[in-house]
Amino acid sequence: MTTTSSSARRSGVNPRAVQSSPRTTAPGADRRAWFSLAVLMLPVLLVSVDNTVLSFALPEISRHFATSGTMLLWIVDSYPLVLAGLLVAMGSFGDRFGRRRMLMIGAAGFALFSVAAAFAPTAGHLLASRVGLGVFGAMLMPSTLSLIRNIFTDRNQRRIAIAVWAAGFSAGAALGPLLGGILLEHFWWGSVFLLAVPVLALMLALTPAIVPESRDANPGQVDYAGIILSVATMLPIVYAIKDFAKGGPLLVSVTAAFIGIAAGTAFVTRQLQRRDPMLDVRLFTVRAFSGAVLVNLLAIFSLVGFLFFVSQHLQLVLGYSPLDAGLVLLPGLLVTIIAGLAVVPLARRVPPHVVVPVSLLFSAVAYAMISLLGEGGSATFLMVAFVVLGIGVGASETVSNDLILSTVPAAKAGAASAVSETAYEVGSVLGTAVLGSILLASYQRDLLLPAGLSSAQAESATETLGGAVEVATQLGATGASALRDSAFHAFDSGVAVTSGIAALLMVGAAVLAAWSLRPSDAGSGSTTTAEAAGR
Repeated sequence: MTTTSSSARRSGVNPRAVQSSPRTTAPGADRRAWFSLAVLMLPVLLVSVDNTVLSFALPEISRHFATSGTMLLWIVDSYPLVLAGLLVAMGSFGDRFGRRRMLMIGAAGFALFSVAAAFAPTAGHLLASRVGLGVFGAMLMPSTLSLIRNIFTDRNQRRIAIAVWAAGFSAGAALGPLLGGILLEHFWWGSVFLLAVPVLALMLALTPAIVPESRDANPGQVDYAGIILSVATMLPIVYAIKDFAKGGPLLVSVTAAFIGIAAGTAFVTRQLQRRDPMLDVRLFTVRAFSGAVLVNLLAIFSLVGFLFFVSQHLQLVLGYSPLDAGLVLLPGLLVTIIAGLAVVPLARRVPPHVVVPVSLLFSAVAYAMISLLGEGGSATFLMVAFVVLGIGVGASETVSNDLILSTVPAAKAGAASAVSETAYEVGSVLGTAVLGSILLASYQRDLLLPAGLSSAQAESATETLGGAVEVATQLGATGASALRDSAFHAFDSGVAVTSGIAALLMVGAAVLAAWSLRPSDAGSGSTTTAEAAGR
């Protein structure tokens, strides 16, 4: 028996749980369960839309507030950064106090901060509103996935429900730019936030009547110290990665990373010592669980990073309107949904260590296309690349989420869901922080500024592509043409470099998935941990 298998058994986790897709004898879900799933998809779509809806509004926000490139990245990253820091804590609260209750509190707060963001008078107010959205969004996401885990007790039906959930999350992330494009075609930038309000109002009206409440029957005491330590772990580490990627002071990045690692060490030690841990960290000794979490992170990393630069290329380089640019990405959105659902029957016959790596290689191919052929690429070429990416993201998310939830008892679904969601949000942060920062550095290196610019104009043009386009409108014909040509070339050159790095990362992720998700020496048993716990 391998070391991994032994440690998993000591933790009460069946190492074979994630290697099979057994037929269970649990009763099938009734009609109310599927109606509940439909209601739960509303916050899933909105939270994932909010991850990327700003992509197409960035040029207008940049011009409206005259933001620096750093502030623009903070406006984008603050929401997933706060989400990542609070998800484990909120998932634990849901297990203890009621997942439906947390869902409704989160929906009400999310709606209020959406209004605040829409009418933010300054970039600072917008940043603060995004932080508030992150706090209440952290209440929404673990609740939806853990409710699905408890509503659908049959493994095959649960896999379908998770496929719908994952497709909704992927679709929302891809739908954000399209919805943003439609709204920006007719309204101001703040309208992209207001779309959440009527949808959440509908969800608040339907949830009490349709979605059943669920909680851990034996939750133990609330681990307030563990909650503080979980936040103190995630926030500094994610910030350190982000600050280092954008070339911030090395001392700041190292200090933040040290604080996060120290808090994380204390958190793990505390959870190992508690009889009723907030998060059973022994789950990470199960190779397939850890592998599935990393797959989640890297899938959303590839999606958000791609959208970050393609939205700017379509609008600022090719001159598409926000709506037309969103329509270019519509086929990729549809393929993402189809791939997430189509992989369900395939996953019953093909093992995860084959399905997931192949899916990730699709993402690698999409980035390789951009890197090798995409400089100055047409809208059609970008559309095809996004379709290829959508296949990989949709399929890998469905399988990895099913693996994560199948390793834990239903009573602990909130904590497991929070781990999955944390991977999503860290991936979202890294997608913009790492790829966005590499792109910005390459852009600034290759940009040639025409003579005669003021210091303010030079700084604005150097910070972002949107700033360069705006400065060009203030120049004469010759200077404007020179600045735009240089900025477009520098941006596209940076996209090619960034995409090449992303393609290599996706290949590495595929290799990692093939190793971590392969069957262990324990064999291919037919009992999941969750099912065993329920016996």
